[in-house]
Amino acid sequence: MNVSVCTHRKIILPCGLKDIDYQVDPYVGCEHYCHYCYALATAETDWSKEIQIHNHIVDQLSEEIDKIAPQTIYMGYHTDPYQPCEAEYRQTRNALELFLKKGFSASILTKSDLVVRDIDVLKKMKNAAVSVSVAFNDNSTRRLFEAATMDTEKRIEALRRLKQAGVRTGALVCPVIPYLTDAVELIDRLAPHAEVIWVYGLAIDDRWGQQWATVKKILSRHFPDLTEPIETAVFSKQDRYWTRLKENLAALKNDRQLNLNVHL
Repeated sequence: MNVSVCTHRKIILPCGLKDIDYQVDPYVGCEHYCHYCYALATAETDWSKEIQIHNHIVDQLSEEIDKIAPQTIYMGYHTDPYQPCEAEYRQTRNALELFLKKGFSASILTKSDLVVRDIDVLKKMKNAAVSVSVAFNDNSTRRLFEAATMDTEKRIEALRRLKQAGVRTGALVCPVIPYLTDAVELIDRLAPHAEVIWVYGLAIDDRWGQQWATVKKILSRHFPDLTEPIETAVFSKQDRYWTRLKENLAALKNDRQLNLNVHL
């Protein structure tokens, strides 16, 4: 992986998530390179070969956060803050240490267990939270769609360790790929370690765009018998697959009294 320095730009940006005003992406690009990722449409480099870092991220971040009141900053909107190169470049770790020093907190979304490295910082923050995203019940399927990510089991173990350390935890079952993702089974595995779980279906708007073309190529090669029903469900939220899944998740939420938020 080639790691270069990006052009100068603001690091703290507005965040569209509820109750969070600002976000920080410690990297430009993501070497996890999930083939279904919405952010690929705006990629500035070929993420399979190159991602970028901010030059002097601490100095610039310090200037930018001094202009806003201490609050929770979201990390993980367009890029994973714990993608593999974070082990060496520590852009996320440096940002978190600055947040702690300045009285800020962080809400993090990741697919990596590298986040446990920073438990020492996170548990000192007020209301820091970490969520992991999982989509696949078996790692052979996962590798077809997101080969550079961590095993599902390692992500769940990271949640367990974070919760044990007193850090607030959550999980995303995302994206649910019809007929491939067993959302109920994943929720069973996540529930003991996550205070809240969100469920999102695979969201692709353009049937003729590159995002679906890439996903369909994988499906056609490895799941030819499922390609047509998956395509039908992906492009119709009224499809019976979603209806049945919503009914099953509503029953699960009620029976288990889970903090489960379903967006299908």
